[in-house]
Amino acid sequence: MESSTSLSNPSLIPGGWKISKWPWWVVVLILVGLGVVYLILASPNYNASFLYLLQGVYTTLRITVFSYLIATIIGLLAGLARVSKNVVLFNISTLYVEVIRGIPLVVLLLYIAFALFPIFVDMVKGLGGWGLGVIPGSGFFLALSNFSIRSVSMEGRAIIALGFGYGAYEAEVFRAGIQSIGKGQTEAARSLGMTYMQAMRFIILPQAIRRVLPPLGNDFIACLKDSSLATVLAVNELTQLGRMLRASTFRVLEAFNIMAFLYLSMTLLLSGAVHWLERKMKIEE
Repeated sequence: MESSTSLSNPSLIPGGWKISKWPWWVVVLILVGLGVVYLILASPNYNASFLYLLQGVYTTLRITVFSYLIATIIGLLAGLARVSKNVVLFNISTLYVEVIRGIPLVVLLLYIAFALFPIFVDMVKGLGGWGLGVIPGSGFFLALSNFSIRSVSMEGRAIIALGFGYGAYEAEVFRAGIQSIGKGQTEAARSLGMTYMQAMRFIILPQAIRRVLPPLGNDFIACLKDSSLATVLAVNELTQLGRMLRASTFRVLEAFNIMAFLYLSMTLLLSGAVHWLERKMKIEE
């Protein structure tokens, strides 16, 4: 019976698996990945390029993690303000979201790093000078007065700029998550004697955060890829090292192939983690 079924349906292979149902895109990616790994092991040029660019992976991951941590904190606060009935908080958060989302991220990096940061340094030094005038010899105000433009590296400025930029997008994610929770739950919490902040902290936010975890994961992947924009600040992350390798050795194919392979490996691993998280959320709901 099984043999007749296989003969009548050639799309089946032993075991009952349909070839048409195979994830062929995964097969192609695996084959391409194995090909690149073989080149890294067999070719001296590819091996040298891989070892050189591997240094940039650590910087890329460091920028991504810290900038996204800042973005999540800013996004949560701005998202809460976006659903607040306080007119001042609502308008400030809305202004922040609309302005930041309307500026290209690369422009935002350049603006914060080279325009706003010097202003911030002057303000800090001015505060330190004022403090020394009030409390002469104070170590804290002396440190502020000695604060300089070189006190924060370009990598630090890139982290701050990316966190500030992505915070606007995370604010909308948190706002949507909070508003997806029925108003009846807030009313029920208030009827039990909870304040608005208590209801938000113990009832609304735990449910909202659970719902927004998958989109937060997707934005983390996007932040990983956008960390390549730090190359405009000459930060030695993966893209910058790839450009330097290409310029110094003229091995364009090796540099860009390895660079694309490393980015794709990181994003695919994170994407798999996000899909696992989405399935887990569906199962537990």
